[in-house]
Amino acid sequence: MTYIQTKLSTLLCCILLITAINPAYAQPSKSLIDNEIISNIRDFINTEIVRASIKNQNIKYNNLSQDDIDALDKKWRSETKADEKPLISAVLSNPLSSYLTRIQAHSIGLYSEMFVMDKNGLNVGQSNISSDFWQGDEGKFQKTYPRGVGAVFIDDPEYDDKLGIWRVQVNLSIADAANAQVIGAVTVEINLSELERRASI
Repeated sequence: MTYIQTKLSTLLCCILLITAINPAYAQPSKSLIDNEIISNIRDFINTEIVRASIKNQNIKYNNLSQDDIDALDKKWRSETKADEKPLISAVLSNPLSSYLTRIQAHSIGLYSEMFVMDKNGLNVGQSNISSDFWQGDEGKFQKTYPRGVGAVFIDDPEYDDKLGIWRVQVNLSIADAANAQVIGAVTVEINLSELERRASI
């Protein structure tokens, strides 16, 4: 066996050992996101505070051009690095964001992030500061809102190196009270490692 082969073999053994010692490195199955999980999300999303907040923002931003949307997104991104955050503060302090923050807190570690989007893909309310304001160019919006009432898109799990957990984003379209017309969408990021732990109890 050559020197390089020996080193590669040693590295592989180390990776396998780490995985065996720390199960968090092994990706939990996406099948853990079952109908019950999705139903639970719908229960707290299909509420008047969510629908009213989306409808109000849909009216406020009814005639935005793509340039307008890009400008808002650019402003948000710049505010994430600034001391003054008027746009971010306005969103994070609204009633919907407060509601989502409470839902996340009550999940006791199951939900790691959540945000609701309007018809343009702009955030209406959120539990954490996101890196951007516009989600319209991403699968979380493109695979839910345009597909109408009842659309569900579960993204691929991602590993969080800082926290040592697997996360997965569950994305749903949001309909009006009559469940007849889509008005927005929601993304709920789930701690997949925590969900696996709870499922094993």
